This record gives sequence, structure tokens and C-alpha cells, in this order.
Amino acid sequence: MNAIVALCHFCELHGPRTLFCTEVLHSPLPQGAGSGDISGQNEQAEEEEGGIQMSSRIRSHSPAEGASADSSSPGPKKSDMCEASGCRSLAGGHPGYVSHDKETSIKYVSHQHPNHPQLFSIVRQACVRSLSCEVCPGREGPIFFGDEQHGFVFSHTFFIKDSLARGFQRWYSIITIMMDRIYLINSWPFLLGKIRGIIDELQGKALKVFEAEQFGCPQRAQRMNTAFTPFLHQRNGNAARSLTSLTNDENLWACLHTSFAWLLKACGSRLTEKLLEGAPTEDTLVQMEKLADLKEESEGWDGSEEEEKPSSQPDVVEGQELSKSSPEPSLMPDCNSWNVAHRRLSVFRSLRHMRQVLGASAFRMLAWHVLMGNQVIWKARDMDLVQSAFDVLRTMLPVGCVRIIPYSEQYEEAYRCNFLGLSPHVQIPPHILSSEFAVLVEVRAATRSSLYPTLFDDEQSLNKYEFVVTSGSPVAADRVGPTILNKIEAALTNQNLSVDVVDQCLVCLKEEWMNKVKVLFKFTKVDSRPKEDTQKLLSILGAAEEDNVKLLKFWMTGLSKTYKSHLMSTVRSPTSSESRN
Repeated sequence: MNAIVALCHFCELHGPRTLFCTEVLHSPLPQGAGSGDISGQNEQAEEEEGGIQMSSRIRSHSPAEGASADSSSPGPKKSDMCEASGCRSLAGGHPGYVSHDKETSIKYVSHQHPNHPQLFSIVRQACVRSLSCEVCPGREGPIFFGDEQHGFVFSHTFFIKDSLARGFQRWYSIITIMMDRIYLINSWPFLLGKIRGIIDELQGKALKVFEAEQFGCPQRAQRMNTAFTPFLHQRNGNAARSLTSLTNDENLWACLHTSFAWLLKACGSRLTEKLLEGAPTEDTLVQMEKLADLKEESEGWDGSEEEEKPSSQPDVVEGQELSKSSPEPSLMPDCNSWNVAHRRLSVFRSLRHMRQVLGASAFRMLAWHVLMGNQVIWKARDMDLVQSAFDVLRTMLPVGCVRIIPYSEQYEEAYRCNFLGLSPHVQIPPHILSSEFAVLVEVRAATRSSLYPTLFDDEQSLNKYEFVVTSGSPVAADRVGPTILNKIEAALTNQNLSVDVVDQCLVCLKEEWMNKVKVLFKFTKVDSRPKEDTQKLLSILGAAEEDNVKLLKFWMTGLSKTYKSHLMSTVRSPTSSESRN
């Protein structure tokens, strides 16, 4: 996260002061004006803290760290520092702290002030505002302020017990500064919880020291017995104590560096940005509608008994599959003769894998029927194999066009599903076997041990199967077929394209043809244009061929209800307004 976390203190002599800050560096440590910022490496105290490598390095002291005073330096002058280190965190020769994130090669650097003049000015202004004008009621708690020019700040003010201070307490704040307002606001709950934990730890340590000092020498009684002295004299004679003294923790700054570095890393990892280009796709809209329908159904079942459905009628949802009835035990494979890991390998990994297993001609016939909306039937004993085949084949269709019954003990009509898994003993009606609107894939035991080539060595378990693809309307080898099928086959045969790239090609192709479907739907269903105009439109869309027209009509059934209702409302609105006129 590109932010700065800082600990600030209100000094009675000098006002608001920055004690300690941690910033993120995405590049090598900055170079000084005269010499390198890193002059050498002293001791390496490396510890693993949440994946961050901690190391302490010697660095040439810059004016921002208070080692020298110069009119052009961004840091405060030495004369403005408290003699008792109340306005100072690290000693004059302290190198500061550097943490290396091995995963992202990011450095988290902690010192008293940022070295960059502009960052110093931003942190300084945020420090002053957090301890003066930008204060929540009660002067202790979180608050948000800032602007586009000086950044936005999450500030949490708190008190630390000090037996020598006025009112027996001193005022501090922990601030988080960044330029992204939305990101910082969204991180409010996370920052509040974690920073509150750091504050509780500091206050707990200081309270123990305060109670011990009060027990040894009660300051309240001593002050009441002391003669009155002017406030200015008393203030000048009682410089602020350092935070390490108030908490009696010599490793305080190292612990704060660890906490601030982890805070920056964890806060940057918990939120991610996702770029949304344009309107949601049809697949997204259909999935949202199905989830909403399922939610309504589940709410309707609450308080009433769910009616039992016959086991022979599996549930079917568009784009999903639900099978409540389990197959007969005798039809399941013998689990004792199957190794679980071996069974998991008996599946299709991708369309390219399926094409290589089935063969080019058989795969083209199967893919043609899938794209046309014809019923695809798989008969096999292995349910995992059938499910993997459907998972692969459904990627060629819009979500709204997918209706799956993964495994059934009887044949289901095509209007109920276009993907049907059957056990081997199920009888398919003869008119279905001879129909041109169905394709059957029978999975049989192979006669040879190595019948089909495989893409990977660990997928040779598919060699024990023989896949027979039959249909009443076989696709001729010289048939052109739908345009999208030819493009899919071109992508699958291109070995230069990885499986992930082919998947993205499928997404783009489906979106391209769904756009054509939307145009055709509006042209024919909404505007009711004549057939001649429709033919001209198909020619313009490059889909005048018979297979392309069939594909568009089938894919039209996969349009979301949201899109259809939107079209109807936008078309009817002008008509109704004109009729009123």
C-alpha cells in the first residue's frame, strides 16, 4: 500500500512533532546529496515477521533525521529539539530500520522524518492537523481528514500516562497518510482495529511505569505541597520525556517499525482492485438471475415441507445441474479395484485434450451438435468422466443455453436438457438414435492398451476407453459448419496457444456472437422487421449461412431476462409517448 504511517507527539515546548514514520519504497533507497544514503552495512539483525525480512543498516544521517541543521533541509532545526529527546525517536547516529519484503521486493523504511522534502511537508502538515484542529470529541479516538493536494489522513489520537507531565498525561497520535481517499476509507475498519491494538499496548506499558513511579513518589501530593511557580518557568524546567522512558522499553522503535511495516503490507494485501469494462456480460447476468431464483426458492421452502419429487425426474436448472437421485449401487464402478488418484485422472482437461482423445472428425461432429443446441448424450459407467466432458463442452455455449442432467437412470427428453449422462444399461428410444437432433457418445472398454494419444503422461488412464460418436445426421467432412466452430478448431490446433489463451479466445468468440444474437433479437422480436430485411441483416453480420442462422436462433434462448425486459421497456417508451401526443 502506498502510504505512510507515523507516530506524532504534542510537545509543550515545540507543539506537534513527528516522532517516527514508516514509508514504502518500490525502488532502491534514495541517494544523499553528497554521499550515498547507504554507506555501509553494520549488523544484520534478520528475523522473519509475516514474510518481511528485517535488517538494520548504517546510513549517512540526513538533515531530515535531525543530525544537522540547514536552512534548506526539510527537517526541524536542532535548536527546536527537546534536550531530553521528547521530540526525538532515534539517536543522532542511529541508522534507522529497513524491512525487505521478499515476495514483492518492496522496502519498508522507518526513521524520524521522510527524506523527501515533499513527503516531509505532507507528513508535517498531517501531524499538526491531527494534534490541533482535526480532533474528535474527547480528544481521543479516530478521525478522517485531508484533501487532494496534501493527501488524506486517518488519525487516531490518544494519551500516554506521564507522572511528570501536566495532567499526568501526554498527547500522541498515529496517522496513516495516502492519496487514495476511497482506498483509505474502505480500510477504516482494518486500520482502526490494528492501530487500536498498537495504542493499547503502548498505553499498557506506560501505565505500569506510571503506577510504579506514583507508588514510589506520588507526584500529586508533592505538587500540592510545592509553592506556586509561574507556568512558563515550570514548563521550561520540565522538558518532555521520551516515549521509551515512559514505556520503559528500549526496543520500542524496533517494535513500532515491525508493527507499521506489517500494517502497510497487510492493509495493501487485503483489498484488490478489479477493472470492469462496460456492462456485464450475458453469462454474468444469467448467473445472477439464476442465483436470485434459487434464493427465492429456498426462501419459499422455509416454513413449509418440501415436496418430494420422483427419483426418476432429476432436477435441471439452466446453466447448472442438480441430481438428487443416486445411481444404483450395482451400476457404480467397483471402488475396490479403482485407485482414487487413478480415477481422478480419467477426466477431460480441456477442449484440446478432448479433441486429441476423440479424434478430429468425431470432435467436430460433437462440437457441431453442441453449438446447434442438439441433445448430447454420454453413456458411461464413470460419472466423473461424464461430468468432466460436460464441463469442457459447456464452455462453448452461453450459460443460459446450458441445461445439464449429469447422470440419470432413464432417458430424458431434449426439452429438459441438452446434456444428458446415462448409465450403459439405459435404453435410448430408436427415434432418438436416428434423429438428426441428437448425438450419442458411448464410452466402451478399449481393445488395445494404448489406443489414443495423450497430452500428458499422467493422463494415460483414458487409453482404457474407446469413444464411439454416432448421430442420425453426421456432419460431412466438407461441410463448412458455423463460423465459430471453425475459429474454435483453429485455436485448438494452434499449438502456440496455451490452454489459458484458448479459454480466453472462447470467451471473446462467445461474446462476439452473443452481440450478433442481441442485434438479431431486437431486429426480429422487438422491431418485427420483415424476412427480407432480416436476411440483409444476417448478411451484414456475416451469419447468412444455414448453420450460422440455426446457431443464432438457439443462442437467442440464452439471453438474460434482464436484457429482454430492458429492450422491451426502451422500445415501448417512445411508442407510448407518441400515442399521448
